[in-house]
Amino acid sequence: MQPIVRVSLGPAAPPHDVVLKLQGGDDWELNVWATFDELAQLREIRSAVWADRRAIAAGRSAGANVFWAAPSEGAPHAATIMVGHDDESWDIALLVPVAQVEEIGHRAAAGDVDHDYG
Repeated sequence: MQPIVRVSLGPAAPPHDVVLKLQGGDDWELNVWATFDELAQLREIRSAVWADRRAIAAGRSAGANVFWAAPSEGAPHAATIMVGHDDESWDIALLVPVAQVEEIGHRAAAGDVDHDYG
């Protein structure tokens, strides 16, 4: 059984358009502050191959940059989210379903936020 990751997009104050909340059940939560344009790049997550140094920089969390990379051979259905100075020396990394990352990109491109965010 794959873990369930809940995704919410809420309105944010400038310079950000949105706060993205990713929740892994009651176990963890990641909040990413970003612009719609930054997150819209995630529609192309499958081309962001980390080994080719093509991770997508989109958003900030806990005062650090957030980088997104395509699934790897070891985890073919999961994208990697890396929070830290850069995509080589991050402080924390999470694996989330790649289909959800693509959906985040599509929602951001449409300017879609959850009105009951919280």
